[in-house]
This record gives sequence, C-alpha cells and structure tokens, in this order.
Amino acid sequence: MLADARTLCPQIAVSPSDPAGDLDFLEQLALWAQRWGPWSALDTPDGILVDVTAVAHLFGGETKLLADMQTGFTERDLAVRLAIAPTAGAAWALSHFGPERAILNPDDDAEARLSELPIAALRLDDDVLTTLRRLGLKRLAELATVGRDALHRRFRNRKSPAANPLVRMDQLLGRVPEPLLPVVPQQVPLVQRRLVEPIRHRDLLDRVLADLAEDMARELEGQAHGARRLELGLWRVDGEVAVRALELSAATRDPAHICRLFAAKLDDVDAGFGIEMVRLRASWAEPLALAQGDIEARAEVHGTSLSAFIDRLSVRLGNKAISRPVPFPSHIPERAQRWQPPLDPETASQEELRFHARPLKLLDRAERIAVLYATPDGYPQRFRWRGQVHEVVRVEGPERIAPEWWREKSTVRLRDYYRIEDGEGRRYWIYRHGLVSDGRGGLPDWFLQGLCA
Repeated sequence: MLADARTLCPQIAVSPSDPAGDLDFLEQLALWAQRWGPWSALDTPDGILVDVTAVAHLFGGETKLLADMQTGFTERDLAVRLAIAPTAGAAWALSHFGPERAILNPDDDAEARLSELPIAALRLDDDVLTTLRRLGLKRLAELATVGRDALHRRFRNRKSPAANPLVRMDQLLGRVPEPLLPVVPQQVPLVQRRLVEPIRHRDLLDRVLADLAEDMARELEGQAHGARRLELGLWRVDGEVAVRALELSAATRDPAHICRLFAAKLDDVDAGFGIEMVRLRASWAEPLALAQGDIEARAEVHGTSLSAFIDRLSVRLGNKAISRPVPFPSHIPERAQRWQPPLDPETASQEELRFHARPLKLLDRAERIAVLYATPDGYPQRFRWRGQVHEVVRVEGPERIAPEWWREKSTVRLRDYYRIEDGEGRRYWIYRHGLVSDGRGGLPDWFLQGLCA
C-alpha cells in the first residue's frame, strides 16, 4: 500500500499511472531513435528495437555506436540498457539480463553466449515461466536437457510465441523469423498563429480562426486529404491552454464549414488577459480527392450537403443524440439496414449490397394481411389491411428470398415477394411466408412490409 511505502520511505515521490501517455512517449522515442537505423519498432512496455544492419561503420564500429546511443539517452535523462545482436530476441535477452552494454557478433556461438541467462530471457508469459520453474528449468542451457519432443508435447497447444518456449528459443537463435511492426512517422497537418498583441475579443478570434482554416485547407489539399478530427488550441498570456475538439462525419477541407462548426464551441472561451497563440491541428485525416471536394463544396453552397448537416447537428446536440442508417450485409429486407453513430465508419457500401430494387418505405414490422387468391401458389386478387379491402389490378413477381440458414433454424420458411397495385393506384410490397408443400407448417401466411412509389 502507498501508506506503507511512505512510512518506510517518507521522501518517496509518486504520480498517477498513465499507460496511454507512456505508450505515446515510447512511440515518439522510437521515431527519435531512427537516427541510428533506417527503422525502429516498439517493444512494450519499456523497450525499442532499432535495425542497425550495415550502420555501425558510420559511427566507427558497434562499440562507438552503443556509446553514442548511451550519450543520446543520458542527455534526455533516460537510463537505458543497450545490446546489439543478430536477432531481436537475442538483443532483448542481453539488454534485460546481460551487461549494461552487450554485443553479440554473428560469428559468435549464440547458444553458448546466452546459455547462462535466466529462462525469463525468452519473453514468455508469466504462467509459462511458472510452469518451467516448477519443472526445474531456470537457465536457457537447461532447456536442452529436456529435449524438444518433451517440450513440444507439453506446449503444442500454445499458439502464441510468448506461450511456447521452443518458438521463442528458435527466434532467439535465428532459426525461425520473427516479424516486427515498424513505427511509421505520420505528418499531422498543423497551422498556428503567434500574435504580436494578445487578443481578448471574439471578432478578432474569429478572424484568426478564418485565417487558420484557410491555411489548414491548403495543407490538406497539398496532401490530398480531408480532416475528420480537428483540435483548436488557444494559449493565454497566463500560460493556460484551452482546447476545443471537433469531429466530422465526412472528410472535409472547406474553411467556411470549419469556421461555422467551431463558432458554437468558442462561446464559452475565457480569454483572461488575452490569447497570444492559436493553433489548429488535424489529428485525423483521410484521403479526399479534388473532385469530391468540389462536388461537396457546391452542395454546401445550396445547403444540401448531408455531411455538413450531420456535423452541425453533432456540434449542437452532441454525437450521442444522432444516428444514421447504414447498409448491412444481409439479403433479408428488415436486416439490410442498421443504425449507428454518425462519426463511425461504414462497414459496407451501398454498391456492395445492391440486390434488387426495394420500396422507398418499409414498415417497422411487417403486418399480417388477409389475402384471397385463386390457388395457394397463385397471385393475390384481393387483400384486407388495417380494416380496408383492396382489389388487386396489377401484380409483379414473385421475388423469392430464402432464409439465412447460417443464422436461423432450418424450419424458417421461404418468402415470395410481390409488387401489387390496387384499384386506386396505390402500390404495396407484400410477401407470402412459406409454401404449401414445404413441409414446414400449415397454409402460408401473408404480410405487408412496404409501400412502393
């Protein structure tokens, strides 16, 4: 407990844990470490892997390379343990359980050099390490005394490399490859204004925001991107920073649209003694072609842009108050659409899910109707719906829709859909649920599910 720790060490300094911040710092550190190699990768929670293949001679050898690394980290008040090895697993093992600066050359006998390291040098899960220790295996050299067949039988059901000591040992010695995911730097569009005189009035802030929106539009256009998330930072003279974030339902780089959305978020900004710097940052951007931007801009002028309308509602009412229909991969009409928050990406496009023409209006739930037809499998001639009888003058169909056998029971019946028109010119979308001879029930039922144009 913290109270016990302070009793033993009153001068201890504590701070809240921040795993997300630690990961972000490690990513930035991995990008900074690429000065020693062409690419780097994360080794969470506290390590970095740097590829230094054919790089050491630029620093005067591997020993001087490690010395330069030590100096670079020390200047940033970071304590590090460094190792160079032919494989990522060997470098990890030496940096954690070897000397402070270790070098394993390709010509060295890696198995002999690493044999005295503890079994934890294999980067295994805690439960696997506990099992190995209970078997009396504490050093890497002791794994060879058991035999691969015995270890394979014991851990053959473990799929993850961190749960299989044989896979980790082979990766450590370079017998099997170990895939790594490099850290790729992302250039986040950012524009800012450092003001000669601090501003306190809203009209001046709107003017600065308009200039920043124009600059951001040019930055995004140069990258063929549009912003999905924007962050506006306001630095006050007293050191306080006010941040306003904005998420968009579709990628955009329209300065006027950005200014209108931010206008509703700046009403409660306290300028204090004045704002001396304003920064606009696009933390999330997506590809946006020039043609799409022109089309969307024309729609915005006439007030017909659906994305702009959703953005305005999201800013005014909040993201949770709005939802939009999106297509869903199902050929069953009532399942072919779902509702989701406006800022969530669509999982499928309408082009991918196009089956047949559907009515413009579907009922929330199909309603049972009474139908008169010549034969059980014939066209409907008359039907009763909501207390009224309708004479059928035109019929189109049937369109047969089978049930989704992978989701439903085998007793679910087929549907035969018809587009019909009554004597007054009204059109409906009805279906017969089941066939007389399908052996899955009695006579078929009829339902009305939609209204046609």
